[in-house]
Amino acid sequence: MEIEQPRKEPGEEYSIVDLQTCCPEISKTTSKLHYTSDIEDLWRPEILETVKGAVDDLSNDLRALSLQIHGHPEVALQEKFAHDTLTKFMEGQGFEVTRHYLGMETAWRAAFTHGEGAKRVIGVNSEMDALPGIGHACGHNLIAVAGVGIAIAIRVALEKHDIPGTVVLLGTPAEESGNGKGKLIAKGAYNEMDACIMCHPTAGPENSTALGTTLALTSINIEFTGHTAHAAAAPWEGRNALDAAFLAYSSISLLRQQIKPSHRVHGVVYGDNWATNIIPDKARMRYFVRAPTSKELQELVARVSKCFGAAAKATACDADIQLGSTNHELRQNTALGDSFLAVARSGLGMEIGEVPEPGASTDFGNVTYILPALHPGYSIPTEPDGGNHTPAFAKSAASVEAHRVTMTVTKALAYIGVRVLEDDAYYQKVKDSFASGS
Repeated sequence: MEIEQPRKEPGEEYSIVDLQTCCPEISKTTSKLHYTSDIEDLWRPEILETVKGAVDDLSNDLRALSLQIHGHPEVALQEKFAHDTLTKFMEGQGFEVTRHYLGMETAWRAAFTHGEGAKRVIGVNSEMDALPGIGHACGHNLIAVAGVGIAIAIRVALEKHDIPGTVVLLGTPAEESGNGKGKLIAKGAYNEMDACIMCHPTAGPENSTALGTTLALTSINIEFTGHTAHAAAAPWEGRNALDAAFLAYSSISLLRQQIKPSHRVHGVVYGDNWATNIIPDKARMRYFVRAPTSKELQELVARVSKCFGAAAKATACDADIQLGSTNHELRQNTALGDSFLAVARSGLGMEIGEVPEPGASTDFGNVTYILPALHPGYSIPTEPDGGNHTPAFAKSAASVEAHRVTMTVTKALAYIGVRVLEDDAYYQKVKDSFASGS
């Protein structure tokens, strides 16, 4: 998940995720958001004790798994080591495992059902992919083992307390690029689930967690085609595709003056076989466009696309503009969120954080559009200016301290996952929250 981390001044604290969608009553002061609602009492504390014990028993094994994945970083759709390592582990935990799930080479499914007439299915996600050149600089090794720990702790609780239900853990490739969860949605991977949960690490105050939204995102791939010519002998014969790319780049830079501060447009220019004495006939660009909502995103994408078309006309080049799939903004389920915050704070001793406006995008936003879902963020210790997508964060993602707080969040999510399966009245609240868009 891509995150634009606010700068931390000496003596200043910031937290990790925008709280705008987590509670029914929120008030703004300056640029930050604050809770004003009461946190509910804990439901069935004995369930919490069971999942805490299960995660503690697993912790050393999960730490080893995390370090294995961290030491073998694999980019989107290439997560073969992670796929094989995690599926083998889940088979050893009594789960029914499907490798290469739904025709995706590095996707997988691990399921466990307890009891006759199980009424509901709780879904869990494990991300696995790394970033080119800087490895697990977004901490997906931690997300992978959190998903494993959540699923197994739910299994233990179902067995110990004789609760009927099914837990399904999905190994979801290509979060950083490729919209892996969007592909899984299209293939029906989430159709069986009644709710879905996962978590994500970032930088922030020690032992803190929070809920919030993200930015909706669409990628744009552009190829300009011109005509080659000798750059000195006959430049008038050429149509310069690189000129088109840089004209588009400049136009978008000017457009930024007239877009909202919460909107983002950023990209790169690249090409093959360029030489200083040949006018380039091919130039390519890749851009990300982001906005707080999918509706705003559509409007912004239309404006950005005009910059590419205008650049092509100005340079007598052709432009092939391909819009990628959309990552929707996160829609945190309020009922799930209130329970998560209650157990994280009252049951597990975590702090509840706050931050300025969001600067991240994730394909899990698409999951939150189709069923009740929760995606809390939590902080791991990092170096100054060592937020997500930096080498410093990759180093932090392998630390003992990062593993420890990941296990705490794992316990909280496993606990609310069991409640989804066991508590009919609570699940109705979860459904009602989803139906109302909150």
